[in-house]
Amino acid sequence: MTLIGLVRVTRDPLHVQEQHDAVGPMCARVFEEESSRRRLVGSRPTLLAVVEQLGTDDRLVVRKVRDLARSMVDGWELLIELLEHGIAVRVLEGSDAGDYNELSDIREAAREITDMRRSTLRDRIKDGLQAARERGAPGGRPRVVDYTMRAAIFKQRDRGETLRAIAQLLGDSIGTVHNVLRAEKPTDASS
Repeated sequence: MTLIGLVRVTRDPLHVQEQHDAVGPMCARVFEEESSRRRLVGSRPTLLAVVEQLGTDDRLVVRKVRDLARSMVDGWELLIELLEHGIAVRVLEGSDAGDYNELSDIREAAREITDMRRSTLRDRIKDGLQAARERGAPGGRPRVVDYTMRAAIFKQRDRGETLRAIAQLLGDSIGTVHNVLRAEKPTDASS
């Protein structure tokens, strides 16, 4: 079994040195990867190169799960992705230290991480929408209904078409058709 180390290079030289000190002595090779926002293995060229060099019995070594990505949650998600691709990982320090060979080793942690990520995103979206409403910004996709479309909606309605039929004919939503019809009927400027 060959151990290949991964060091994530950040702006803090002390942090980088701590990773080298932990990983370097036990690994046959150590790769340095520039820190970025990319989370997936396929979008990180250095990590992809490391993974391609790992044999079936080899192991990727990192100091902490947090050193795999920008945050602890992203690090766990990357660890899960590596395990899904059959890459064994050794974490040297922290409460999550140990050898991870397959996804079943961290199934419960993976579920908690996924739930935590989903909850965090849901809360951020709710907070953002609430802040937008407080600023008076309307939610949802903006509706674009020009004069021609308004005239077509009123023309179809005058012919006795239902809201659903008008919406399907014009490729818009029933709500948009309803809102246009609630508004004042346009003057016929084209005649």
